[in-house]
Amino acid sequence: MASTSIETVDVRAVNKKENRSLYKKREKIQPKKATGTFRRLKWIIMGITLAIYYITPWIRWDRGVGAPDQAVLVDLDHGRFYFFFIEIWPQEVYYITGILILAALALFLVTSLFGRAWCGYSCPQTVWTDLFIFVERIVEGDRNARLKLDKAPMSFSKFYKRFVKHSIWLIIGLLTGGAWVFYFADAPSLLADLVTGEAKTIAYSSVAVLTATTYVFGGLMREQVCTYMCPWPRIQGAMVDEETITVTYHGARGEPRGPHKKNDPWEGRGHCIDCNQCVAVCPMGIDIRDGAQLECITCALCIDACDSVMDKIDLPRGLISYDTHEGQFDKTPGKKLKVRFIRPRTIAYGILLTVVGLIMLFTLLNRSVLDVNVIRDRNPLFVKLSDGQIRNGYTVKILNKIHENRRFHVTVEGLENASAWLQVEGPRKPEMIVPVPADALSSVKLFISAPEKGLEKGSTDIAIVVKDLVSGEVEIQETSFKGPK
Repeated sequence: MASTSIETVDVRAVNKKENRSLYKKREKIQPKKATGTFRRLKWIIMGITLAIYYITPWIRWDRGVGAPDQAVLVDLDHGRFYFFFIEIWPQEVYYITGILILAALALFLVTSLFGRAWCGYSCPQTVWTDLFIFVERIVEGDRNARLKLDKAPMSFSKFYKRFVKHSIWLIIGLLTGGAWVFYFADAPSLLADLVTGEAKTIAYSSVAVLTATTYVFGGLMREQVCTYMCPWPRIQGAMVDEETITVTYHGARGEPRGPHKKNDPWEGRGHCIDCNQCVAVCPMGIDIRDGAQLECITCALCIDACDSVMDKIDLPRGLISYDTHEGQFDKTPGKKLKVRFIRPRTIAYGILLTVVGLIMLFTLLNRSVLDVNVIRDRNPLFVKLSDGQIRNGYTVKILNKIHENRRFHVTVEGLENASAWLQVEGPRKPEMIVPVPADALSSVKLFISAPEKGLEKGSTDIAIVVKDLVSGEVEIQETSFKGPK
């Protein structure tokens, strides 16, 4: 058999010899200023979202004496999450889980209907990147001026503009990080401590980290965060279908493209004049005419740019518009958008969203303001007293979830001829009454003793009953009473 030699090539050596890189250097994207309906919509949404973010920690909500009056507060020191009239304790973390599930399902539904509308209008990365680009445009000029400045050698004018731009970016980042920490402590008090230098180290470090990430993500990385760091562009493919409305270039109407001179006929050619304005305004630096792309965040700025060009050359708008996959093959200028919102995918998401929402609402409306936890002593399991009785010890934790002092009566059921007493920070209390301060947890020691006769099985099921002496609310916890087999 003839042998065949296989010649191997060292690709890295060849690339090095020919001065070729295995990785493409990032080309900085300098989007042009866009004007139009969708740009105005993005400004409005940016204003609303930023206002919500910065103002929310300063909204007050009266919860009574001794309770925090901040409407939205994550109180890590006391293990509480306050949201206006709702107070969530650590053991109620399932409410947070439910909120996250609702948010995910809502995002799935919106994506199946309108594509990456969240990414294009409301995502924090989009909002802050838009804000940073706005600052850059004010300081350095529009696209052509910024491109020229990038290529120019360093001078006093260039250094000054860059210094001013980055300083404003850092101030925005500082305000962003500062606003975030206000959600975790009383905002007015924390602001005073931050200014006077009396705040905790964790507060300053959190502000510093958030300032840096906002500055880097919104100012330096921009579209790279959406393309390489965010997982949503990869996931969204499972959410959309051929009837999803998304930013679409109508190639059937636009091709073949090419430059067009005034008074030239339009017969035998498309309406796209290859002006590249849709590319110039794109913050992701893509060409929407190449079809659906992972990088596209459907911000619709290319629609505004194209519509303005169509107005100038007296052609109908909509060469680039929100449309479905099938709609891009329709050559009719100015056609109406045909959408079927109700379809199996959206019905499924809508049903799941409704079911989870109703479950959350039901549990919230019927949540108990009393929580009892009983822990039986395990070392020793039981103690045999001098009179022959068997004694078990229990730790009873009573959680009062309202902002009023309460008193609870503790009883034992399921054990014949038993006696019980409480030990609350001192001697035993035969009255079996446990006071619990407002919005607090009280832990007491409960001892139960019973004759050895009748405990031959070694374990007897019992119930610890805790009753509010005023409201009559009752919480029952089942446990067991141990004895010798």
